[in-house]
Amino acid sequence: MTTQTPVRARTAQTAKSRRRRPWRIQYYSPRLALAVIFLFPLIWSGWASVQGPDGFSPANYRSILGFGEGLTTYVGNSLALSGMTVVGTLVVATLGGYAFARFSFPGKNLLFLAALAILMVPYATILIPLYVLLDYVGLQNSLLGLSLVFVMFQLPFALYMMRNSFEAIPREIEESALVDGAGSFRVLLSVLLPAVRPGLVTVGLFAFLASWNDFFAPLILLSDGASFPLPVAVVSMTQRTFGAIDYGVLQAGVMVMAVPCLVLFLVLQRYYVRGFMSGALRG
Repeated sequence: MTTQTPVRARTAQTAKSRRRRPWRIQYYSPRLALAVIFLFPLIWSGWASVQGPDGFSPANYRSILGFGEGLTTYVGNSLALSGMTVVGTLVVATLGGYAFARFSFPGKNLLFLAALAILMVPYATILIPLYVLLDYVGLQNSLLGLSLVFVMFQLPFALYMMRNSFEAIPREIEESALVDGAGSFRVLLSVLLPAVRPGLVTVGLFAFLASWNDFFAPLILLSDGASFPLPVAVVSMTQRTFGAIDYGVLQAGVMVMAVPCLVLFLVLQRYYVRGFMSGALRG
Protein backbone atom coordinates (compact mmCIF):
# COMPACT_ATOMS: atom_id res chain seq x y z
CA MET A 1 0.00 0.00 0.00
CA THR A 2 2.76 2.41 0.87
CA THR A 3 4.70 1.61 -2.31
CA GLN A 4 1.68 2.09 -4.59
CA THR A 5 0.73 5.52 -3.26
CA PRO A 6 3.86 7.36 -4.56
CA VAL A 7 3.49 5.56 -7.91
CA ARG A 8 -0.13 6.67 -8.22
CA ALA A 9 0.81 10.23 -7.23
CA ARG A 10 3.55 10.34 -9.89
CA THR A 11 1.19 8.89 -12.48
CA ALA A 12 -1.48 11.49 -11.68
CA GLN A 13 1.08 14.28 -11.82
CA THR A 14 2.39 13.06 -15.19
CA ALA A 15 -1.12 12.89 -16.62
CA LYS A 16 -1.85 16.39 -15.32
CA SER A 17 1.32 17.80 -16.92
CA ARG A 18 0.41 16.14 -20.22
CA ARG A 19 -3.02 17.79 -20.12
CA ARG A 20 -1.32 21.16 -19.59
CA ARG A 21 1.04 20.84 -22.57
CA PRO A 22 -1.54 21.61 -25.30
CA TRP A 23 -2.71 24.66 -23.33
CA ARG A 24 0.87 25.89 -22.95
CA ILE A 25 1.53 25.40 -26.66
CA GLN A 26 -1.61 27.35 -27.57
CA TYR A 27 -0.67 30.08 -25.11
CA TYR A 28 2.98 30.60 -26.07
CA SER A 29 2.92 29.84 -29.81
CA PRO A 30 1.07 33.04 -30.91
CA ARG A 31 3.27 35.13 -28.62
CA LEU A 32 6.43 33.56 -30.01
CA ALA A 33 5.20 34.18 -33.54
CA LEU A 34 4.45 37.83 -32.77
CA ALA A 35 7.88 38.26 -31.16
CA VAL A 36 9.57 36.87 -34.27
CA ILE A 37 7.50 39.13 -36.54
CA PHE A 38 8.36 42.26 -34.56
CA LEU A 39 12.04 41.38 -34.05
CA PHE A 40 12.75 40.31 -37.63
CA PRO A 41 13.04 43.86 -39.08
CA LEU A 42 15.45 44.85 -36.31
CA ILE A 43 17.54 41.71 -36.74
CA TRP A 44 17.59 42.19 -40.51
CA SER A 45 18.67 45.83 -40.12
CA GLY A 46 21.47 44.80 -37.76
CA TRP A 47 22.66 42.17 -40.24
CA ALA A 48 22.45 44.57 -43.22
CA SER A 49 24.33 47.26 -41.31
CA VAL A 50 27.51 45.14 -41.22
CA GLN A 51 27.32 43.89 -44.81
CA GLY A 52 29.55 45.27 -47.55
CA PRO A 53 30.13 44.31 -51.18
CA ASP A 54 32.44 41.49 -50.07
CA GLY A 55 30.49 40.29 -47.04
CA PHE A 56 30.94 41.24 -43.41
CA SER A 57 32.44 44.70 -42.98
CA PRO A 58 32.24 47.44 -40.30
CA ALA A 59 32.88 50.09 -42.96
CA ASN A 60 29.27 51.32 -42.77
CA TYR A 61 29.73 52.39 -39.16
CA ARG A 62 33.06 54.04 -39.97
CA SER A 63 31.30 56.00 -42.73
CA ILE A 64 28.69 57.46 -40.41
CA LEU A 65 31.24 58.06 -37.65
CA GLY A 66 33.21 60.56 -39.68
CA PHE A 67 30.49 62.06 -41.87
CA GLY A 68 30.02 65.84 -41.90
CA GLU A 69 30.26 67.28 -38.39
CA GLY A 70 30.81 63.82 -36.93
CA LEU A 71 28.43 61.27 -35.47
CA THR A 72 28.97 62.53 -31.93
CA THR A 73 27.71 65.99 -32.96
CA TYR A 74 24.52 64.58 -34.44
CA VAL A 75 23.94 62.30 -31.47
CA GLY A 76 24.51 65.25 -29.14
CA ASN A 77 21.99 67.33 -31.12
CA SER A 78 19.40 64.58 -30.88
CA LEU A 79 20.01 64.13 -27.16
CA ALA A 80 19.76 67.88 -26.51
CA LEU A 81 16.60 68.16 -28.62
CA SER A 82 14.97 65.15 -26.96
CA GLY A 83 16.00 66.29 -23.48
CA MET A 84 14.49 69.76 -23.92
CA THR A 85 11.33 68.22 -25.38
CA VAL A 86 10.94 65.75 -22.52
CA VAL A 87 11.55 68.37 -19.81
CA GLY A 88 9.23 70.92 -21.43
CA THR A 89 6.48 68.37 -22.00
CA LEU A 90 6.68 67.02 -18.45
CA VAL A 91 6.62 70.47 -16.84
CA VAL A 92 3.68 71.80 -18.89
CA ALA A 93 1.70 68.54 -18.81
CA THR A 94 2.21 68.03 -15.07
CA LEU A 95 1.10 71.53 -14.11
CA GLY A 96 -1.70 71.54 -16.66
CA GLY A 97 -2.92 68.05 -15.78
CA TYR A 98 -2.92 68.91 -12.08
CA ALA A 99 -4.91 72.09 -12.73
CA PHE A 100 -7.46 70.30 -14.94
CA ALA A 101 -7.85 67.44 -12.45
CA ARG A 102 -8.03 69.35 -9.17
CA PHE A 103 -9.16 72.95 -9.77
CA SER A 104 -12.32 74.53 -11.10
CA PHE A 105 -12.05 77.74 -13.11
CA PRO A 106 -14.06 79.45 -15.86
CA GLY A 107 -13.60 77.89 -19.27
CA LYS A 108 -11.86 74.80 -17.89
CA ASN A 109 -13.51 72.29 -20.23
CA LEU A 110 -13.26 74.62 -23.21
CA LEU A 111 -9.54 75.13 -22.61
CA PHE A 112 -8.99 71.39 -22.32
CA LEU A 113 -10.85 70.77 -25.57
CA ALA A 114 -8.79 73.50 -27.24
CA ALA A 115 -5.61 71.69 -26.18
CA LEU A 116 -6.95 68.40 -27.55
CA ALA A 117 -7.92 70.15 -30.78
CA ILE A 118 -4.24 70.34 -31.70
CA LEU A 119 -4.63 66.70 -32.75
CA MET A 120 -7.03 67.76 -35.51
CA VAL A 121 -4.46 70.05 -37.12
CA PRO A 122 -2.41 68.23 -39.80
CA TYR A 123 1.19 68.22 -38.67
CA ALA A 124 2.76 69.20 -41.99
CA THR A 125 0.36 72.05 -42.79
CA ILE A 126 1.58 74.39 -40.04
CA LEU A 127 5.33 73.88 -40.30
CA ILE A 128 5.74 76.81 -42.68
CA PRO A 129 3.75 79.19 -40.40
CA LEU A 130 5.81 77.90 -37.49
CA TYR A 131 8.98 78.56 -39.49
CA VAL A 132 7.89 82.18 -39.96
CA LEU A 133 6.92 82.52 -36.29
CA LEU A 134 10.21 81.08 -35.02
CA ASP A 135 12.11 83.39 -37.35
CA TYR A 136 10.14 86.35 -35.95
CA VAL A 137 11.04 85.52 -32.33
CA GLY A 138 14.65 84.66 -33.16
CA LEU A 139 14.39 80.89 -32.62
CA GLN A 140 14.51 79.75 -36.23
CA ASN A 141 17.28 77.24 -36.98
CA SER A 142 17.71 76.44 -33.28
CA LEU A 143 17.18 73.26 -31.31
CA LEU A 144 15.32 75.22 -28.64
CA GLY A 145 12.74 76.47 -31.14
CA LEU A 146 12.34 72.98 -32.60
CA SER A 147 11.86 71.51 -29.13
CA LEU A 148 9.05 74.01 -28.46
CA VAL A 149 7.32 72.77 -31.61
CA PHE A 150 7.61 69.17 -30.40
CA VAL A 151 6.29 70.14 -26.96
CA MET A 152 3.24 71.74 -28.56
CA PHE A 153 2.41 68.61 -30.53
CA GLN A 154 2.92 66.37 -27.47
CA LEU A 155 0.57 68.40 -25.27
CA PRO A 156 -2.79 66.80 -26.26
CA PHE A 157 -1.70 63.30 -25.30
CA ALA A 158 0.41 64.48 -22.35
CA LEU A 159 -2.36 66.63 -20.82
CA TYR A 160 -4.91 63.86 -21.25
CA MET A 161 -2.59 61.33 -19.65
CA MET A 162 -1.62 63.51 -16.69
CA ARG A 163 -5.16 64.73 -16.00
CA ASN A 164 -6.40 61.15 -15.83
CA SER A 165 -3.40 60.09 -13.75
CA PHE A 166 -4.12 62.78 -11.15
CA GLU A 167 -7.85 61.96 -11.18
CA ALA A 168 -7.01 58.32 -10.42
CA ILE A 169 -5.50 59.39 -7.06
CA PRO A 170 -8.04 59.56 -4.18
CA ARG A 171 -8.65 63.12 -3.06
CA GLU A 172 -8.40 62.02 0.57
CA ILE A 173 -4.62 61.70 0.21
CA GLU A 174 -4.32 65.27 -0.98
CA GLU A 175 -6.79 66.59 1.59
CA SER A 176 -4.90 65.01 4.47
CA ALA A 177 -1.72 66.80 3.35
CA LEU A 178 -3.60 70.09 3.04
CA VAL A 179 -4.97 69.68 6.57
CA ASP A 180 -1.40 69.23 7.82
CA GLY A 181 -0.59 72.70 6.46
CA ALA A 182 0.99 71.91 3.09
CA GLY A 183 0.18 74.19 0.15
CA SER A 184 -1.08 73.03 -3.23
CA PHE A 185 2.36 73.22 -4.83
CA ARG A 186 3.97 71.32 -1.93
CA VAL A 187 1.27 68.65 -2.17
CA LEU A 188 1.94 68.33 -5.88
CA LEU A 189 5.70 67.88 -5.43
CA SER A 190 5.76 65.73 -2.30
CA VAL A 191 2.57 63.69 -2.47
CA LEU A 192 1.11 63.54 -5.95
CA LEU A 193 4.16 63.34 -8.19
CA PRO A 194 5.43 60.07 -6.65
CA ALA A 195 1.95 58.62 -7.07
CA VAL A 196 1.75 59.52 -10.78
CA ARG A 197 5.28 58.39 -11.63
CA PRO A 198 4.05 55.79 -14.18
CA GLY A 199 2.14 58.51 -16.02
CA LEU A 200 5.18 60.78 -15.99
CA VAL A 201 7.37 58.03 -17.40
CA THR A 202 4.83 57.29 -20.13
CA VAL A 203 4.57 60.96 -21.14
CA GLY A 204 8.33 61.39 -21.07
CA LEU A 205 8.91 58.24 -23.11
CA PHE A 206 6.43 59.31 -25.79
CA ALA A 207 7.99 62.78 -25.94
CA PHE A 208 11.48 61.28 -26.28
CA LEU A 209 10.48 58.88 -29.06
CA ALA A 210 8.63 61.59 -30.99
CA SER A 211 11.51 64.07 -30.88
CA TRP A 212 14.25 61.48 -31.35
CA ASN A 213 12.74 59.90 -34.46
CA ASP A 214 11.10 62.89 -36.18
CA PHE A 215 12.53 63.75 -39.58
CA PHE A 216 10.13 66.17 -41.27
CA ALA A 217 10.08 69.03 -38.74
CA PRO A 218 13.91 69.25 -38.37
CA LEU A 219 14.24 69.11 -42.15
CA ILE A 220 11.98 72.16 -42.53
CA LEU A 221 12.93 74.18 -39.44
CA LEU A 222 16.70 73.64 -39.44
CA SER A 223 19.10 74.75 -42.15
CA ASP A 224 22.48 74.54 -40.44
CA GLY A 225 24.09 71.13 -40.90
CA ALA A 226 25.83 71.45 -37.53
CA SER A 227 22.40 71.52 -35.84
CA PHE A 228 20.94 68.48 -37.59
CA PRO A 229 19.64 65.65 -35.38
CA LEU A 230 20.30 62.03 -36.27
CA PRO A 231 17.35 61.33 -38.64
CA VAL A 232 18.24 64.23 -40.97
CA ALA A 233 21.97 63.46 -40.75
CA VAL A 234 21.43 59.78 -41.58
CA VAL A 235 19.49 60.66 -44.73
CA SER A 236 22.32 62.99 -45.76
CA MET A 237 24.87 60.25 -45.10
CA THR A 238 23.14 57.77 -47.41
CA GLN A 239 23.10 60.07 -50.46
CA ARG A 240 25.69 59.11 -53.05
CA THR A 241 26.50 60.11 -56.64
CA PHE A 242 23.47 60.67 -58.91
CA GLY A 243 21.09 60.23 -55.99
CA ALA A 244 22.06 56.62 -55.29
CA ILE A 245 21.36 55.36 -51.76
CA ASP A 246 23.91 53.46 -49.71
CA TYR A 247 21.62 51.02 -47.92
CA GLY A 248 24.37 49.63 -45.73
CA VAL A 249 25.05 53.07 -44.28
CA LEU A 250 21.30 53.65 -43.97
CA GLN A 251 20.86 50.48 -41.91
CA ALA A 252 23.86 51.41 -39.75
CA GLY A 253 22.21 54.76 -39.04
CA VAL A 254 18.93 53.03 -38.25
CA MET A 255 20.66 50.82 -35.70
CA VAL A 256 22.35 53.82 -34.06
CA MET A 257 18.96 55.55 -33.75
CA ALA A 258 17.16 52.42 -32.56
CA VAL A 259 19.48 51.42 -29.70
CA PRO A 260 18.60 54.29 -27.28
CA CYS A 261 14.87 53.77 -27.93
CA LEU A 262 15.13 50.05 -27.21
CA VAL A 263 17.17 50.56 -24.05
CA LEU A 264 14.79 53.19 -22.68
CA PHE A 265 11.72 51.12 -23.45
CA LEU A 266 13.14 47.98 -21.83
CA VAL A 267 14.28 49.87 -18.72
CA LEU A 268 11.02 51.79 -18.31
CA GLN A 269 8.63 49.11 -19.54
CA ARG A 270 7.20 48.43 -16.08
CA TYR A 271 6.27 52.08 -15.53
CA TYR A 272 5.06 52.44 -19.11
CA VAL A 273 2.52 49.63 -18.75
CA ARG A 274 1.43 50.78 -15.29
CA GLY A 275 0.95 54.31 -16.60
CA PHE A 276 -1.53 53.17 -19.18
CA MET A 277 -3.33 50.82 -16.83
CA SER A 278 -3.62 53.22 -13.90
CA GLY A 279 -4.47 56.50 -15.56
CA ALA A 280 -4.32 56.76 -19.31
CA LEU A 281 -7.49 54.81 -20.00
CA ARG A 282 -9.49 56.34 -17.17
CA GLY A 283 -12.41 58.62 -17.99
